[in-house]
Amino acid sequence: MGRRQIPKLYRRAASREPKPRVTIFCEGERTEPAYLHALGRVTPAVLLDVIPVGGVPYTVAQRAVARCAEAKRAARRRGGTDSYEERDKIWAVFDRDQHLRYEEAIDLCRRHNVDVARSNPCFELWLILHETDYDKPDGGHAVQRHLRTLRPEYDPHGTKTVDCADLINRIAAAEQRSAAQLIRREQDGTPFGNPSTTVGNLIRAILDAAKGDAP
Repeated sequence: MGRRQIPKLYRRAASREPKPRVTIFCEGERTEPAYLHALGRVTPAVLLDVIPVGGVPYTVAQRAVARCAEAKRAARRRGGTDSYEERDKIWAVFDRDQHLRYEEAIDLCRRHNVDVARSNPCFELWLILHETDYDKPDGGHAVQRHLRTLRPEYDPHGTKTVDCADLINRIAAAEQRSAAQLIRREQDGTPFGNPSTTVGNLIRAILDAAKGDAP
């Protein structure tokens, strides 16, 4: 009599597709990371790697481009890219303010496939748009003072953070206002002029990735 075959009592582990990763290099060291970490808590399907750089836009662009090059080298060592790596995105987030080499920073990112979320004059404009429209060509300090009238917890001379968990409930309104603002700048003949922000593009990319709609 042949040996009885004993059935295997285990199941093959289900293969799970890795989460898409969005790596974000920020000029700001407090405001931007606080907002993005709050967003990450409501989009657990996406790995958000938020890296505060400080400094100026060109420094942020250099760090983001270096990470992009590192990721490409790692992919080549593994013999190519897989679906996970194709969904990996790297972003640079910085402000116009009065920074030198601002346009150079944007060009550097474009040439190396790094996405840019830029605000003119500053990131706080994006936060204001969660609450109300804002279409005055003010400087960064004036924008920060206006944010404080809307969010008293924001201290431009202190932590520079707001209740981001509360703001995130109004992301859709911020997206609509920022999109309309960009259209107005196009009509003015000053694309990305003051005030304008493309942070909404970054937020939309994260939200789409969380839903599985990212390209």
